[in-house]
Amino acid sequence: MQLEADTVDLGTTRPIVLLNNGDADELGAHPLDRVRIEHADGATTGIVKRTDKLVEPGTIGVTEPIDHVRGPVGVRLAGTPQSVRYVRKKLDDIELEARELDTIVRDIHENRLSDIELSAYVSAVYTNGLSLEETKNLTQAMSDVGQRLTWDAPVVADKHSIGGVAGNCVTPIIVSIVTEAGLTMPKTSSRAVTSPAGTADVMEVFCDVEFTTDEIESIVDETNGCLVWGGGVDLSPVDDRIIRAENPLSMDPPGQVIASVLSKKRSAGSTHVVIDIPYGEGAKVENLAEARELADDFKGVGTHLDIDVTCAITHGTDPIGRGVGPVLEARDVLAVLEGDGPESLRLKSLRLAEMLLDHCGVDASATDILESGRALERVRRILEAQNGDPEITSDDLSPGTESTIIRSERSGFTTRVDNRQLCDLARRAGAPLDSRAGLVIHRSVGDAVEADDPLYTIYAEQSSKLDEAQTLADRLEPVRVRSKADALVERR
Repeated sequence: MQLEADTVDLGTTRPIVLLNNGDADELGAHPLDRVRIEHADGATTGIVKRTDKLVEPGTIGVTEPIDHVRGPVGVRLAGTPQSVRYVRKKLDDIELEARELDTIVRDIHENRLSDIELSAYVSAVYTNGLSLEETKNLTQAMSDVGQRLTWDAPVVADKHSIGGVAGNCVTPIIVSIVTEAGLTMPKTSSRAVTSPAGTADVMEVFCDVEFTTDEIESIVDETNGCLVWGGGVDLSPVDDRIIRAENPLSMDPPGQVIASVLSKKRSAGSTHVVIDIPYGEGAKVENLAEARELADDFKGVGTHLDIDVTCAITHGTDPIGRGVGPVLEARDVLAVLEGDGPESLRLKSLRLAEMLLDHCGVDASATDILESGRALERVRRILEAQNGDPEITSDDLSPGTESTIIRSERSGFTTRVDNRQLCDLARRAGAPLDSRAGLVIHRSVGDAVEADDPLYTIYAEQSSKLDEAQTLADRLEPVRVRSKADALVERR
């Protein structure tokens, strides 16, 4: 069938094409069928959406992912991708072979799967899990797609936390220490998906984070490291599409987590990696046994990819630092580098930095580098190289002007600080899009508390968002205070 291609803005990341119902009937195309579109520059596959009103007969509407297709085109029905059969196989809890996983990954990358089919893949992995062999093959396939960074240094250091802990912005401090010790550490980080701030969001408070591959290489040549957004350089791009499919239901199956992390590390050219696995009530990993199993799998997949992986299993029941949200976490980071700041953030950063230096075979003291001020000078060089202000201080960073203090209704001790609830509150206040929104936490587990003592402060840039966060805070108890005699948790 010969049609005229025209662009239609639907705000989608999928290669959707719109066919008038009359043309679709003549072609025999049903909703979500695929059509092969032959145009002047080659051929493209699109996923069908039928309509009476959005396009006229004789016209095919093409959306942004394939909007390079213009003018006269030939349109015919295309078959279902082979990967759909493999997704169905995984739904039946049958282990997939390496070539089958490679086909799924490449079809995701080429936008050959519909949203429903990609969701089915995510659901299959969530429900049935991935064997270690599947995880190895999936990680390999994901890292083979997209750009790869290469470095002259024989050892390239990296670090990743699987998340789930409020605050926990140790990465800028670790990069400053490790690069000052002479190692190469080109750190690519993510923006927040379900948290109030990703490392890239925090760094964007200080400087630019989106660069080309050539620009990243220049920054690393100048400073030994960088702190940039990984999404700007197309590293393991299939991972970003899978995360978008997982996000609505907060799915995070362990095998996919490993594939996500290590495919990006391999694409970034990392050779030695420390993985931070927080565990405990409210963290992504609930207990020590699960944390140990995940650590063993990370190391096994790392060996398969020729990446030397070691894991730090850390306590995830308490927030790390006091601030939650881009500006508030950035303030904590600078305060630690300046010689002050929250002790929990300082200690965890030092411990992980020491582990990474030792893992890379470097005989240097992270504590000496931090306390001497050399780490602060190093981060200033990195900020300047990334178009930031190298003279910025923690005192320059202020939270949103709208705020409210949540106070304790009783005397006692802090028995629990719930990371998930704190993150939910910070997001309700506007983080990370409102960079100055978030929380400052005033209590840690074990602290003595008097009635009317402050537990945490909510900051927002807009009064309406502060009201929303306050309403949510009235329903939650992110900082629990109980007396020593109060043995009853709840009555049901």
